[in-house]
Amino acid sequence: MSEQAFLQRTTTCGALRASDEGRTVVLNGWVHRDRNHGALHFINLRDRYGITQVVVDDDAPSELQNAASSLKLEYCIAVRGIVRRRPDSMINPDMSTGEIEVKAEHIEILSKCDVLPFMIEDENNAKEDLRLKYRYLDLRGRGMTDRIVLRHKIVKALREYFYKTDFLEIETPTLIRSTPEGARDFLVPSRIYPGKFFALPQSPQLYKQLLMVSGMDKYFQIARCYRDEDPRGDRQLEFTQLDIEMSYVQRDDVLALIEDLMGDVFRKVLNEELPAHFTRLSYHDAMNRYGSDKPDLRFGLEMHDAAFAKDCAFNAFTEALSAKGAVKYIVAPASGKKEYTRKYISELEDAAKVYGAHGLAWMKVQDGSLSGGVSKFFQGRDEEILAETGAKDGDIILIVAHENWKKCCNSLGAVRNRLGADLELAGDGYAFCWIIDFPLFEYNEEEGHWEAAHHMFSMPQAEYIDHLEEDPGAVKGDLYDLVLNGYELASGSIRIHDIELQKRIFRICNFSDEKAQERFGFLLDAFRFSPPPHGGIAPGIDRLCMIVSKVNTIREVIAFPKNTAAMSPMDDCPAQVEDIQLRELHLSVDADKE
Repeated sequence: MSEQAFLQRTTTCGALRASDEGRTVVLNGWVHRDRNHGALHFINLRDRYGITQVVVDDDAPSELQNAASSLKLEYCIAVRGIVRRRPDSMINPDMSTGEIEVKAEHIEILSKCDVLPFMIEDENNAKEDLRLKYRYLDLRGRGMTDRIVLRHKIVKALREYFYKTDFLEIETPTLIRSTPEGARDFLVPSRIYPGKFFALPQSPQLYKQLLMVSGMDKYFQIARCYRDEDPRGDRQLEFTQLDIEMSYVQRDDVLALIEDLMGDVFRKVLNEELPAHFTRLSYHDAMNRYGSDKPDLRFGLEMHDAAFAKDCAFNAFTEALSAKGAVKYIVAPASGKKEYTRKYISELEDAAKVYGAHGLAWMKVQDGSLSGGVSKFFQGRDEEILAETGAKDGDIILIVAHENWKKCCNSLGAVRNRLGADLELAGDGYAFCWIIDFPLFEYNEEEGHWEAAHHMFSMPQAEYIDHLEEDPGAVKGDLYDLVLNGYELASGSIRIHDIELQKRIFRICNFSDEKAQERFGFLLDAFRFSPPPHGGIAPGIDRLCMIVSKVNTIREVIAFPKNTAAMSPMDDCPAQVEDIQLRELHLSVDADKE
């Protein structure tokens, strides 16, 4: 049986220009706007390519007039008509098709539309859960369409780069063995093997290392990954990363590849030139100067150690220093964007306390002297402190003291980030940087043992290898993060390729040889067969698209995301399943527990 015939488009709603005058065309799309001026109808017809104005003239046949009068917003229609130039006074410079209109000769309704839950706008301001419930309508809006198209272009450019540089695109499994990688696994019960489970991959980490053992020396994949963790603005339960691994490389080789890749993608997709090489900061310097291992370098506002705190009568400062902690300050500049009122300073203090600060000390600069806050503890030292800090009239000096250096840095870093946003210091550019020389291990106070700061397959820097067990906290790893505008865009490392060194790392992280063999035996077995030196990195595609789209959440660049409650309002998942499905999987659910 043949399909039902309809007027099939000969061009799109964004393609027609003045040079097309006189052409007979067929357009398919949705009624974006409909203005009825008696016998004269103006219909804005929309598809993902753009909008074309369709006109039903006042002398059109009654059949055509009636068809136009029956249209409502978002009806899907076909229009056949003749392209004609608009009068000069009617040209719309805001539309790519603004020089022309289509004089309708025939209108066919392809499907009708119910009452809309919200208007289809460039950017609608409906509540997010309503947008997600009707995501297929939300995606029709210009803003969402543009972001999905931009994402497509970015992924296309990424693939093209790797194809031309002789990488192999290889898929890895999405049903794997559960292995500890830092977050909670999504588990998939096996029907065939009762009581046993697959896991969905948090990343293809072990498989890409096995590909290096296999001789596939230049691998990439646009990989789907899954982590059962609480969603936030830059995190989803399921996400997409560009996964990369290479053999016979050292850190600088990986960094140079990514710099070249990002330069190529930004040039091709955004017409933006990036520096050939990105700023490099050690983990310690990033924390010490910016209070974050993912600093936004689009603005300065650096943190400094407060030398003036060494000799003062303010107990909070002296106690932090005597405990070998830190006292650090930033100078917030005078700004027309914000007044440094007591209320606003309290808001900044709240931001600091989230990261463990006991409080936020402050001193204002007025008429060349210090006033307010803790200035009373520094009487007679105004000139000294102003010389040290460089603070000027209208500025405010903000200070955090803590017995723990990292908490001091993180707390004041949170204040820095809040100021950067409130004072609009960042601008619209792109500031990439590398964070290197991370600690390889961090101590888990709750469980009382060391664990990997990133993951257990990262190579220690050479100078520490002989003495790993003596002071794990001092060991630096061959780790690197790529940061863009205050977001961690990618994380990677040079990997361990020596089986005995890998076992030592496992032991430090509280994995006995037996436990390591049970959980990672397939990797350790492979490492018995001459693995090459290798390393890799994995940029987050969702975050990259979010940053270049200038939106605040990755949900705006994902076609069908989960909401902040980790569910999908559109298809109402997660959802209960039939009892027969549970029985087939040899599972039961405790109905008394939510």
